[in-house]
Amino acid sequence: MTKQPTVAIIIPAYNEQDVIWNCLLSCITQTVIPNEIIVVNNNSHDKTAAIVAKFQKTHQKSPVRLINEPVQGLIAARNRGFKEASSDILGRIDADSMVHETWVEAVARTFTARNVAAASGPVTYHDMPLQGMSFKVDEIVRRSLHKYAVDHRFLFGSNMAIRHTAWKKIAELTHKDPHDELHEDIDIALTLFDNGLDVVYDPKMIGSMSARRLEDNPRDFYNYVMRFERTFQAHGVKSRRARVPIFIYLLIYFPIRTIRKFYDGKKRRFTLQKIRDELPSIK
Repeated sequence: MTKQPTVAIIIPAYNEQDVIWNCLLSCITQTVIPNEIIVVNNNSHDKTAAIVAKFQKTHQKSPVRLINEPVQGLIAARNRGFKEASSDILGRIDADSMVHETWVEAVARTFTARNVAAASGPVTYHDMPLQGMSFKVDEIVRRSLHKYAVDHRFLFGSNMAIRHTAWKKIAELTHKDPHDELHEDIDIALTLFDNGLDVVYDPKMIGSMSARRLEDNPRDFYNYVMRFERTFQAHGVKSRRARVPIFIYLLIYFPIRTIRKFYDGKKRRFTLQKIRDELPSIK
């Protein structure tokens, strides 16, 4: 019988008091409990750390650890979490992500194949309507992106995992990105690919994430999406197919942003309250 690898989940967190509890809850309500859950508090000035500490007290048997990374930035927080972990597989999700109850089980199964260096799976948006339909669309798109990729690979920071030994091989080869211009998850995927390490797509590795990024103003969102292009250029990726995510994100921005104006993701219902809150007070 093949030995199952140990799995850690690393969660970088900066001012995530509204979402971190549900994220952690999804991590411990698994068919296979992860060996480590590491929250990297990256100089939060809200109640993120306090909420994680409360979660630890409430779930004393859970493998949740809270560490602090003083160097600001997602890459610094990610690297610190990877460094602190001792498991065979380093799962990486966002603080506003939640993972399906079989996520750890799926990760462990995928990485029993020794050739797999990293993996990503499909996601849905937990704070949007029509989740079933959006999940099916996302699964088709992500599967196709992987299937037809020639000179590149994708990983998605909201739902990914990398073999610890593979990370050690490429950690110093990834971009430090001091000006915060790249997609750090895509940079990892391309660095693995450039060094002959296999990145796979696992449809059973299911996660969910927030669509809150689509609330950014058009200029900020465009700059965020163009991180794809800057990352591709940094690795010399020429394929037009690699640019498909850029087109998709720009295409859905205004429709999804409009829906979010009328949808309360916490209460999961349509409402006019957000519109009322944005209107000037009438005296």
